[in-house]
Amino acid sequence: MTPPPPALPADPTVLHPVPGQPRVVLLKPLITSPLIEAGEFSYYDDPDDPTAFETRNVLYHYGPERLVIGKFCALGEGVRFLMNGANHRMDGLSTFPFPIMGGSWAEHADLITGLPGRGDTVVGHDVWLGYRAMVMPGVRIGHGAIVAAASVVVEDVPDYGIVGGNPARLVRRRHSEADIDRLLALAWWDWPLPLVTAHLRTIMSGSVDDLERAAALARRDPPPHR
Repeated sequence: MTPPPPALPADPTVLHPVPGQPRVVLLKPLITSPLIEAGEFSYYDDPDDPTAFETRNVLYHYGPERLVIGKFCALGEGVRFLMNGANHRMDGLSTFPFPIMGGSWAEHADLITGLPGRGDTVVGHDVWLGYRAMVMPGVRIGHGAIVAAASVVVEDVPDYGIVGGNPARLVRRRHSEADIDRLLALAWWDWPLPLVTAHLRTIMSGSVDDLERAAALARRDPPPHR
């Protein structure tokens, strides 16, 4: 008998990666905006219309600030990113954006342009954003971080930090500082897919020592490219 062909790694170009679950979409093949970037295998889960992510989940995105999402991120239903376009003037007597209402008020558009922003919003690799979490403009969320459901993230989140609440506060770090440094150096999310596949169990349930041994083994005897 002819042996079956070897199993291939998952395909990062498939829009709906989970068979029978149209509620899950990979973001990289979905996104069309030049102001949004998502890494391989980062997904959004929504039973309503996950394919509307760019318009329903990324709000007030009038540019030029970008939303950058790393690889292997999990975004729960209702996650929202508020971009800098949501800003109003706060240095005058009123915060109301009169010029957007048109008419003769539109002549004063300079009053609402060029407002100070916080820059790009950046989500690292291997980040889990829980159900209906909200990320405010210019926030940077570190690699391996977890954001609890319904949290409002108003400030940067450290690598492998767990945050929760409104405003979100650091609950704890997932690993020691030393182990976090080791994990960042290993950067498994940048490994070739065959190597990730070969050491999937270690990545999901092993220790940092196990992951270092896997990396050393790969340097000595890399898995075949498939």
